[in-house]
Amino acid sequence: MQAKPAISPSNSPANPAVEKMPRHVAIIMDGNGRWAQRRGKPRTAGHRQGANTAHQIIEHAARLKLGQLTLYSFSIENWRRPPDEVSTLMNLYLEYLRSQRQLMMENNIRFRQIGRREGLPAEVLAEIDDTMAALDHNSGMTLCLAVNYGSRAEIVDAFRAIARQVSAGTISPDNIDESLISRSLYTADMPDPDLLIRTAGEMRVSNFLLWQISYAELYVTDVCWPEFTTAHFDEALAVYGRRQRRFGGLVSNGKPLAERK
Repeated sequence: MQAKPAISPSNSPANPAVEKMPRHVAIIMDGNGRWAQRRGKPRTAGHRQGANTAHQIIEHAARLKLGQLTLYSFSIENWRRPPDEVSTLMNLYLEYLRSQRQLMMENNIRFRQIGRREGLPAEVLAEIDDTMAALDHNSGMTLCLAVNYGSRAEIVDAFRAIARQVSAGTISPDNIDESLISRSLYTADMPDPDLLIRTAGEMRVSNFLLWQISYAELYVTDVCWPEFTTAHFDEALAVYGRRQRRFGGLVSNGKPLAERK
């Protein structure tokens, strides 16, 4: 498949000005099952259509030169779903990594995965590792897929890592601060999300990036993920661009005072 040419955010009429583009957008892709059930289809059909949507949004975000896109693909809680649905989700993940690796290379996309490796099939782990290695030297957008992910589990893992350092005497408890905790999370080398998008109208964050979204702007749409288009994505960016981010402080001349030189 031939890669599409890169486009500038300023050439997309629904996008905000370049200086107001978020660096990092995270998406809770909700509503696959509801979309399918409303059409008399099995839930797995919704997941397949949702995978097609993800492909379109990833490619679009890369062409807009977004810094990072993180998609909540499979949560720790999703293991409770019926075995056939879980199997479909794992197979879709494998299909995506195998079929899109070359396209991601052509679009200069870096790939990362966050979540616990324990419990994932060996075949999935091998594809994750191969894809990360193949795309590691790319310098464009970072695509991060949260697979077997739960934010509380991530924080537990971070605290365990810090506790081991304290036990070994390499750090003092008095030196534990926000920076150390951030560096101990799965997202240690990533910027925090500026914008969190949730589809299907649900007003909750579902154990997703709880530490990292402390100051993220939230955008919720009633559109189910399989129907979410690049135009919907552009509208979310436009809404973000019109908001003032204060980070707990005051704003002067359109910028938080803490950011002014």
